[in-house]
Amino acid sequence: MKKEPTMTNLELFKKEQYINLETYRKTGVGVKTPVWFIEYNGELCFTTVADSAKVKRMRNNPSVKIAACKMDGTVTGEWVSGSIRFLQKEEVQAVDKVYSKKYGVMKFLFDLPKLFGKKPERAFIAIKLTESSFL
Repeated sequence: MKKEPTMTNLELFKKEQYINLETYRKTGVGVKTPVWFIEYNGELCFTTVADSAKVKRMRNNPSVKIAACKMDGTVTGEWVSGSIRFLQKEEVQAVDKVYSKKYGVMKFLFDLPKLFGKKPERAFIAIKLTESSFL
């Protein structure tokens, strides 16, 4: 029997450090990438460089699949389907604070280039799990 996505199911990801994000090329071929994430307002959120290939793929196709994984992308959980949206500017600061709380020193080190004027534009993305999304 398939599980229905609920807030309880979202909580399963709270102990995880990474999710494997599968985005889709125009050909339909999936591309998997491990990313840091946080839970915020009932969605899973992550950030990446705004001009990255995964952002381009998500702009063309907002459908994604995710699963808990290790840092190297080895999947450790069930695949879940969802759809993405790009966060609004007013949401970004709050999401970034949750990132800092969850990842601490790792997040600080990740942000170090900003101190030296190297600040690539970032995209902040939210994943909403879809109904019957547990595969």
